[in-house]
Amino acid sequence: MLEFRGKQLYITDTILRDAHQSQAATRMRVEDMLPACEILDDIGYWSLECWGGATFDACMRFLKEDPWERLRQLRRALPKTKLQMLLRGQNLLGYRHYADDVVETFVQKSIENGIDIVRVFDALNDVRNMETAIRAVKKSGGTVEAALSYTTSSVHSEEYFIQKARELKTLGADVICVKDMANLLLPSDAYSLIYKLKAELDIPIHLHTHNTAGTGSMVYLAAAMAGVDIIDCALSPFANGSSQPGTESMVAALRGTGRDTGLDLKKLNEAASHFKTVAARMETEGLISTKVLRADPNTLLYQVPGGMLSNLISQLRQANAENRLEDVLREVPAVRADFGYPPLVTPTSQIIGSQAVLNVLMGRYRSFTKEAKALLRGEYGQLPGEVNEDVRRRAIGGDEIIRCRPADLIEPEMGKIRDEYGGICRSTEDLLSCALFPQVAPEFIRKRENIHEIVVEWDGNNI
Repeated sequence: MLEFRGKQLYITDTILRDAHQSQAATRMRVEDMLPACEILDDIGYWSLECWGGATFDACMRFLKEDPWERLRQLRRALPKTKLQMLLRGQNLLGYRHYADDVVETFVQKSIENGIDIVRVFDALNDVRNMETAIRAVKKSGGTVEAALSYTTSSVHSEEYFIQKARELKTLGADVICVKDMANLLLPSDAYSLIYKLKAELDIPIHLHTHNTAGTGSMVYLAAAMAGVDIIDCALSPFANGSSQPGTESMVAALRGTGRDTGLDLKKLNEAASHFKTVAARMETEGLISTKVLRADPNTLLYQVPGGMLSNLISQLRQANAENRLEDVLREVPAVRADFGYPPLVTPTSQIIGSQAVLNVLMGRYRSFTKEAKALLRGEYGQLPGEVNEDVRRRAIGGDEIIRCRPADLIEPEMGKIRDEYGGICRSTEDLLSCALFPQVAPEFIRKRENIHEIVVEWDGNNI
């Protein structure tokens, strides 16, 4: 008989965000979600993750949806369930650091439009890059779920993550999340880390993993035995592979134990039936690749998350060099070591991956992307480990390295954003869309009135 610590285990379902981001390039439309919302709202999840990450960009760029209106529609359709989003700290949902006033305004508007829980993380686990977002969530009355980007390296010890969790608790975190984006956390390590975090902290511990390497369900079972409070799962039509372990499977596995989730399998199956139809259509449209549905244990060797793998394949295809994928995968750990062992999560996963591609195709460090130079210069924050100084010198020469919190060097931006985009924007939300995605949002906003699918409600929230 398995021995479980703790009481009811709570579940966050990712079906409305990370599940389809991981398997279908974030292409699920709000019209695919709304018919299932009444069922989802009645299940009793701890939360539904439905916004943030890549959804904001994909809504405007590919789906011609207003991401703010998507959030408002989901809020109306899910009145009983807490809605959760993923926020990249000072990067928000973009790929650079923004000024504090932009971060504060974005967080305020996210909560005003319907978000209850904000999972805040930083790609480098530089807590300084999370401070402003954490304060803003608290000020707006939201729940702060501060996340540790989990990875393995010579510098990422168990004590490293426990110390980071202590710092985040001191900053005001209501929940600590262990964010295992590449499914690198193995069951025995999960048990040990969760057990110690529970002993150290008096706030809930939330565990997020994927099933990329095929170990996700085992990781959750071990964490449940160690006393984890909440886990991320995905309804079965968009579960497993590069997504999260399946909700129904985890609920069934824990039934009758000390960590019974209390969720009704019949209701879960009813919701899953709807998303089976959605998944079938998306497969027909070529939006779901079989590669993201299979477990790949090589993830444990190369530490490449599913989304990063897709980007590498795309870059090599554009260079007519898909046959070099294995060479690139072997190069990724080497580049990561030279760059001070950053966790591979947006945006560092793209930066390290692109540099690995350049090294394979053009020769080692003969060329650097501007983002790689910025990372080595300290523009994204403090790298966890020691940097190969020869590589840094080749990249940035004698440039001064940024030692302070990078956002301290950024002047307030909201005024400039209003000056530049105020002529086409009808709300602060529009301004924020333009600030985060200036290549996409202005054109989207100009065309929005001609997009019959969109019903925009500004609620008098004008500039």
